[in-house]
Amino acid sequence: MKKTARSSILIVMVQLAVAVAADAQPVEKILRIGFLFGGSLSSNSARIEAFQQGLRELGYMEGKNVVVESRYLAGKQDRLSELATELASHLGLE
Repeated sequence: MKKTARSSILIVMVQLAVAVAADAQPVEKILRIGFLFGGSLSSNSARIEAFQQGLRELGYMEGKNVVVESRYLAGKQDRLSELATELASHLGLE
């Protein structure tokens, strides 16, 4: 009986230790960045690539600790409100 009780206590202690260790792990926050460009993707590709390269140099990896969402007006200023709302929605800002 004592052997079973000790085993049970040991199992519970191990489970508690694992639970505490799991809670102690910091949750990495995901950075969310949104861009709303007046031009098209092709007209902004150099800027976008430079920005992405800068993020990589700082240790950010898209999809892991940073999410970048972009929308392009492509000269259609009447879509500004629609695309801004869509972008804010995808970034969780609404």
